[in-house]
Amino acid sequence: MEKILGYGVILSFIFASFALTILIKQSLSFGKKSLFAEPGGDWKKGVAYAFAKGMMPWEKESARKHILTYLAGFLYHFGIFSGLIALFVSVFSIPIPPPLLLFLQILIGSGLICGAGLFIKRIFMGYMRQISCPDDFLANIIVDAFLLFSFLNISAPGYRTVLYTSAILMFVYMPLGKIRHCIFFFYSRILFGCFFGRRGVFPNKGPQIES
Repeated sequence: MEKILGYGVILSFIFASFALTILIKQSLSFGKKSLFAEPGGDWKKGVAYAFAKGMMPWEKESARKHILTYLAGFLYHFGIFSGLIALFVSVFSIPIPPPLLLFLQILIGSGLICGAGLFIKRIFMGYMRQISCPDDFLANIIVDAFLLFSFLNISAPGYRTVLYTSAILMFVYMPLGKIRHCIFFFYSRILFGCFFGRRGVFPNKGPQIES
C-alpha cells in the first residue's frame, strides 16, 4: 500500500505542477499592457527588491502592524517547505543524517503550531472571520494535516500511509483553491517588481531633495 501511495504522491505532484502551469499560461493570455513612458529605473532592481528588502516587515504596513502574525506566517510557510523536503526524502528513500532530519522535524513542528494558531485566529477574531471564505479554512486544514503527519512520520514511520494520503490530497487541491498561491506568489512578485522597478519606485531611495 505504501508503494502504491508513493506513486500516488509523485503523480499528484505532477498533476499539480501541470495544472499550475496551465493557470499561469491562462493569466498570460490576457495580454500585456503597453508602457509608453520612458523607464525611470531598472526592472531587475525592482524584482530584487520585491524578493528581498520588500519582504521585510518594516517595508509592509500590514506586516509592521501585525508582527506576530507575520512571523507566524513566515514559520508556517517555512514548515511547509520543510515538510515537502521530508516527504520526498521518504518517497524516494533518500538517506539523510539524523541531525538534519531532526532539524526538519523542528521546522515542521514550528510550522504546524503557527498554522494551527492562524487557523484559530481566523475562527475567533470577528474581522478575520468576516473576510474568510470556506476555502480559507479548508486549505488550512489540509496543509495542517500534512504537517502533522509529516512531523509524526519522522519519529514513527508507521504514519507513512496517512502522510502520503494527506500529501496526495494537498497536491490535488493545490490548483483548485488558495494553495495555488505557492506558485502565484512568485509570479505576482516578479510582475510587481518589474513594474515598479521600471517606474523607479523600487527600490525606495527615500526622499530626494533638489538643490
